[in-house]
Amino acid sequence: MSTDIVVPKDLYEEDEEAVVTSWLVDDGAMVDAGSLVAELMTAKVQYEILAPSSGTVSILKQVDDVVAKGDIIGTVN
Repeated sequence: MSTDIVVPKDLYEEDEEAVVTSWLVDDGAMVDAGSLVAELMTAKVQYEILAPSSGTVSILKQVDDVVAKGDIIGTVN
């Protein structure tokens, strides 16, 4: 069963979207729940995205992609 890696819905209140600035793991990498997997940047704040569960990461959004609150940027299987 896969778990979605989601853009936080509580981004800085004025920001509706963010840019994927980096993936800190490769597609297909094994991660532990709570480990840092990606970074997003809004106009004002950089966000660190943690793995929601342990497993293998599948990247769906690439670096420089613009994403909105609640978008799925990857999964952990």
